[in-house]
Amino acid sequence: MSAAAPSPATPPQAAPAPPAATGQPTATAAASIPQATPSIPAPAAPAQPAPAPQPAPAKPAPAAQAAPAEPVPSAPPRPAPIQPAPAAAQPPVPARPAAAAQPAVRQVTPMPLAAAPPAIPPAPPHAGAGVQRAPAGRARPKFRHWMLILSFLVLVLLPLTASAWYLWTRAQDQYVSVMGFSVRKEDQKGGIDLLGGLGAFTSSGGASDQNILYQFIRSEDMVRAVNNTIDLKARFSAGWPRDFVYAYDPSGTIEDLVKYWNRQVTVLSDDKTGIITVKTAAFSPQDAKTIADAIYDASSKTVNRLSDQAREDATRYAREELNKAEQRVEEVRGRMTQYRTRTQLVDPKAEFESQMGILTQLQSQLAAALVAQDMLVENGTLESDPRFEQGKKKIGAIESRIQQERDKFSTSRDGPGGESYAKLVADYEQLTADRTFAEATYTAARATYDKALGEAQRQTRYLAAHIVPQLSEQSQRPNRPMVLALMALFLTLGWSILLLVYYSVRDRA
Repeated sequence: MSAAAPSPATPPQAAPAPPAATGQPTATAAASIPQATPSIPAPAAPAQPAPAPQPAPAKPAPAAQAAPAEPVPSAPPRPAPIQPAPAAAQPPVPARPAAAAQPAVRQVTPMPLAAAPPAIPPAPPHAGAGVQRAPAGRARPKFRHWMLILSFLVLVLLPLTASAWYLWTRAQDQYVSVMGFSVRKEDQKGGIDLLGGLGAFTSSGGASDQNILYQFIRSEDMVRAVNNTIDLKARFSAGWPRDFVYAYDPSGTIEDLVKYWNRQVTVLSDDKTGIITVKTAAFSPQDAKTIADAIYDASSKTVNRLSDQAREDATRYAREELNKAEQRVEEVRGRMTQYRTRTQLVDPKAEFESQMGILTQLQSQLAAALVAQDMLVENGTLESDPRFEQGKKKIGAIESRIQQERDKFSTSRDGPGGESYAKLVADYEQLTADRTFAEATYTAARATYDKALGEAQRQTRYLAAHIVPQLSEQSQRPNRPMVLALMALFLTLGWSILLLVYYSVRDRA
C-alpha cells in the first residue's frame, strides 16, 4: 500500500483542458474528477467575454471551471480555496473509459470550488486613460421656468408693489383715542351685574354689565344714537374718494355704516374685572375724541335706563300691595264718614257712654227715693201723709225715666237719626274693625315698599370712566409695515401652494 501511493511532493496533474473552440468538457475530464467529500456542485456562472490576457500565478485550474453553465441566482460568498490533499489521503478512483485514442490516466485533482456570483469583469488596466468625454451641455431655462417666474411677478411682486404704493401715497393717517370705564354701584367694590344683582326681586339671568355694554356698543342702536349726536358719515368719509379702502363711502346704508363702525371702534371686555376698553379711530385726533365721548354718553344713558328698569321691577310688587292697602283705607274711611253723616254721631260709643251716665244717675236717685220712702214707713207715717204720697210719685217718675232711657238701647225704639243705639253701635264697631285692619295692612305694605325702595336705591348703577379720552398726537393706523409684511407672507404662501399643485398634476400626467 505504501509503495503504491505517490509522493506528497509530487504535484497533481490537471486534467486535459477542453478545446478552446467549442468550450465543451470532454468525457475524460468529466470522468477524471474525483470527489474527496460529498458536496453539491454549484452551477457555474454564465459565459462572458474573456478579458484581455493577464499574467496570473500558476495554480491548478479545476476542470469544472471549463464547463459551461446556465444563468442561476447569485451564490453564497466564495469560500477560501482548498489546497489539494496528498495523494495518500485520496482513495483511488477508477477512471471511466475514455476514447480509444487516449488511455485512462489515474490522477488526483483538487475539489472544485463553488461558482462565484456573476460579476462585471474588471476593466483592463489603463483602459480609459486615453478616452476623452465631451463635457455636459449648459442648462437652458425651459418654457415652464419662464412661466413660473412670470407667475411670481404677477401674483406676488405686482400686488406687493401696488399695495406699497397705495399704503404710502393714498392711505390716510388715522388717529386712535382710548377710553376705559366700568359699571359700578354704591355698595359694590368691583364689577357688578346690572340685571343679575337685585337678588330675589329680579328675574334676569346671569348677564353681566360688560357683556351688555359690549353688545350695545357694537350694535346698530349705538350707531344710531351716536349718529344723531354727531355726523358719523361726514367724519368717517373724510378721506373719500382718495382713500377708498380705509375711508367710508358716504352713499352707503345704515348697515354699511354699522360694518364700518365695527372696523373703526374696537371694544375689549375683561370679564374678571368688569372693565371695558374702547378704542376709536378717525382721520383726525379731534374726531376720534368726539366719537369716544359720544360712546361714553350713550353708554351712560343706557346704564341709567337699565338701572331704572331694574329698580322698577324690584319695587313693582311692593308698590302694588301698597296701592291696594291705600285703596282699602280710603274705602273704610269713606264709609265711616257716611255713617257719621247719616247718624249725626261722631262717636256712638261716647254717646252710649253719656246715656249710660244718665241712666246711672237716675238709678242713684231712684235708690235715694226708695230709701226715703222706706224710712217714712218705718217711722209709722200714715199713707195720708203728703210726704208719703210725694215719695211714691217721685219713685214712679224716676222709674219711668229709667225705663225711657233703657228703651233707647233696645231695637224697638228709635235713637238718634231714627235708628236704635244697638244697630248704631254694631255698625260703628264693624267700621272700626275694618278701619283698624286696613290701617294695619297699609302700615305693613308701606314698610315693605320702603324697604324694597331702599334696597333698589342702594344698588343704583352708574358709569365710571377711569381712562378719559385724549387727543392723539401721532397716527397709529394703518400700520403700513405690518400690513405689507402680512400681504407678502400670504401672497408667497398662496403662490407656493399653486406651484406645488402644478408640479403634482404635471408629475401625475
